[in-house]
Amino acid sequence: MTIVVTGAAGYVGTNLCLALLSDGHEVRAVDLREPVRAVRHGARWVRADIREAAAIGPALQGCEIVYHLAAVISIVGGLRGLVHSVNVDGVRILAQAALDRGVRRFVHCSSVHAFDLAAAAGRPVDESAPRALRPQLPAYDRSKAAGEVELRRVVDRGLDAVVVNPSGIIGPVDDSPSRMGGAVLLALWRRRTPALVPGGFDWVDVRDVVHALRAAGARGHTGENYLVPGHRASLAELAQLAAAVRGSPVTHRVAPSGLARAVAPVAEPLVRWTGWPLLPTRESLHALDTFPIVDGAKARRELGHEPRPLRQTLTDLHASFVATGRLRPPGSVQ
Repeated sequence: MTIVVTGAAGYVGTNLCLALLSDGHEVRAVDLREPVRAVRHGARWVRADIREAAAIGPALQGCEIVYHLAAVISIVGGLRGLVHSVNVDGVRILAQAALDRGVRRFVHCSSVHAFDLAAAAGRPVDESAPRALRPQLPAYDRSKAAGEVELRRVVDRGLDAVVVNPSGIIGPVDDSPSRMGGAVLLALWRRRTPALVPGGFDWVDVRDVVHALRAAGARGHTGENYLVPGHRASLAELAQLAAAVRGSPVTHRVAPSGLARAVAPVAEPLVRWTGWPLLPTRESLHALDTFPIVDGAKARRELGHEPRPLRQTLTDLHASFVATGRLRPPGSVQ
């Protein structure tokens, strides 16, 4: 089967491409960056911008399934329109191109952030929960909700599409590394994190997300959303698990909430400039403050989603970092 994966050089894209290739599928890896690991394993790189219909249309010719993962994640606002351009306009253009080219199924990897997590206020979030439409919500959250609106308009015109909404993704393989799954946990294991910020999130293994995406491609119902959670844990609890996996202490200090909020406005320009993931911003603190309870019953029932234990995810992520030389083996001096 010929399958297109957009955002193939990214975190989830890399893992999805490897899984598809291992099952013998022909994979067209669409990205502006070369998806090095996927290409090394046999994928064909198609350099194309999902916002350019003339470029993306030919990449879809003859494919059966499109997995749309390309997105811009931001914790510092709209990035001068880039977040909306990719996460909203890009979905509309790619979905229409898929319809025009006769793609059999379109699987959109959205995010739990497409839902108004703050509005839940401690109540479980399921697929019927309000979407992130309020103007005061982070730009990324609003863009994911708006992207789904654009996709549904193309579904109404005949596209067979389903939407998967993972929670916070961590686990191997994390080459880049990702902001939370790689950079923050790497800093903890390297003992380079002076303090944690309050709050937490729901964390799901990237391999379980890949499984859910593939199951959605095979048996998800057209037009439906599937929330794909893992396990709810504060950053302090995540650090405790990280220490247990490493077999040595990591920081367990939690900065006062007021201090983190005071630092955030000053930190944001530095994050925009450097991309350094360890500084708090108002939008990252907003996400952690929501500490959502994500209901994955629908994905369990219809996609067979069974999230593996969080400790197993951290154990495997740590082992992968040791194997690639990002971390030294336990017992050595980091």
